Amino acid sequence: MKALLIRSLLVLVSLFLAVQLWVFACLLWWQHFPVHHSMFMRAYSWSSEGKPLDQQWVDDANISIHVKRALIAGEDAKFIYHHGFDWDGIRAALQKNDKKGHVVAGGSTISQQLAKNLFLTNQRSYIRKGEEAIITWMMERMWSKQRILEVYLNVIEFGRGIYGIEAAAQYYYGKSASQINAAEAAKLAGLVPNPVYYQVNPKDRKMLRRVGLIRRYMEYSRTPE
Repeated sequence: MKALLIRSLLVLVSLFLAVQLWVFACLLWWQHFPVHHSMFMRAYSWSSEGKPLDQQWVDDANISIHVKRALIAGEDAKFIYHHGFDWDGIRAALQKNDKKGHVVAGGSTISQQLAKNLFLTNQRSYIRKGEEAIITWMMERMWSKQRILEVYLNVIEFGRGIYGIEAAAQYYYGKSASQINAAEAAKLAGLVPNPVYYQVNPKDRKMLRRVGLIRRYMEYSRTPE
């Protein structure tokens, strides 16, 4: 019985290390090469019943500064200051969830969101959150803040089957990501928390309020150099 437990433990440890090695290899490769797929994109492709997925990689230099400021203002105001985790934001989210009695806020940083998008799913569990933390820790030490934001803007969802800022700019405004102005950037950033719903409900009051706040604060957002 003891030998069986030891063997089982060794198998679990080996699997855990294999997963971390795979993540490390992916992050190492994506340091220098475009990202054209993520776990979220794969999930969409598996469930879309043949509906096409639109994602076009665009380099950091060809993304409007307004887009970068808007996403930072909307998703992670302390992005350039933290090392992957915004502890004040996490505490605030926990307090809000405790007050409401259910999960209404996550407190995830851009780095955490990217870790989840690239490798994980939306499933809520302590195991998933633990793996997200490990990936975030690795990413913050392997990639620059500029690279994290660049990849994030190229893989996040902006609507059903619309992934990345270039596809979003073309779909919503018929222009490239480099041409997006401040007002358009705020609207695109406003989609991120619930992109499929807001895509078909652009006049939702919560969406409009969020866009207004992003527009107000994005001029104060600091972007990585």
